[in-house]
Amino acid sequence: MALRVIEMVLPEDIGKYAYEYLRDQQEHSLMGLWYHNLAEGEILVKMLVSVGEAEAVLDLIANNYGSVDGFRAVLIPVAASLPRQEPVEEKQDDEEIAESEADKERKRERISREELYVNIGDAARLSKAYIAMVILSAIVATLGVLHNNVAVVIGAMVIAPLLGPNAALSLATTLGDGDLARTALKAGGVGITLSVLLSVVIGLLLQVDPTIHEIASRTQVGLSDIAIALAAGGAGALAFTSGVPAVLVGVMVAVAFLPPLVTSGLLIGSGFFHLAWGALLLFITNLICINLSGVVFFVFQGIRPRIWWEADRAKKATRNAILIWIVLLCALILVIMFSQKS
Repeated sequence: MALRVIEMVLPEDIGKYAYEYLRDQQEHSLMGLWYHNLAEGEILVKMLVSVGEAEAVLDLIANNYGSVDGFRAVLIPVAASLPRQEPVEEKQDDEEIAESEADKERKRERISREELYVNIGDAARLSKAYIAMVILSAIVATLGVLHNNVAVVIGAMVIAPLLGPNAALSLATTLGDGDLARTALKAGGVGITLSVLLSVVIGLLLQVDPTIHEIASRTQVGLSDIAIALAAGGAGALAFTSGVPAVLVGVMVAVAFLPPLVTSGLLIGSGFFHLAWGALLLFITNLICINLSGVVFFVFQGIRPRIWWEADRAKKATRNAILIWIVLLCALILVIMFSQKS
């Protein structure tokens, strides 16, 4: 069972009452609770909790002590703990009975909202390292497609730099977070632009054969591609919420992003504009499907803001975003069907 340590710093006069209050909290099944006196009249309260209880405990202390001067809470992953912790039998009261068992089970199986936010936010930050990863993966993917080398294309997909911004956009939509959405759009836009420009330049410099499999297979869009993209988006969202390393699903998500994107750039650079439109249409379809699926799976996992008025705003934003993604997807399906007939 995955564990987390939550450390909370409070002024001494409030910290002791907080310790006693948390000690009497049976609802959240604290596996350990300690406090230490720090310098300058502060108290450090430590809590050992399961990963599924971390979000509820963080919400509890934030609601009660978040406005206190000097308050600070830190969430720390636990690699191991002795003695081994056994699952705790939960006592059900009227409030717990009112909450659906399925919803409680989903919360127990995922990491906390704050941990998820940090992980995805870091992956979506527009930094020098991110730009370098985009450039390197675009070059590798472009050359792999150009030389019809599947192994090289897979190697580029392992890097998967575009996974972070798209996961961040889905999370921002779910939480109604405008700042995270702007960060994700900025990083994603830069990544897409760089990938296309690099592949266009390579298409201008090198001879491109549009009949090779790695190129030809990405110039047409089918309904099966929509299913793949929806599954990839769901896998990415589940991987982030369960704390699984993103690289494990990076290949699956990247297969919907980089290869069709660089294929369209190669074909544009070599003058095959009609075929380039097919590859670009595949990329746009994948982009819509992955974001739609990501939002749906984040909602299914119970990801929502802590404060009720933020949750109400996020619910409206999520509903509107899902509607927009669905409308765009339906429009693209019509375009795909028309293209196949023509």
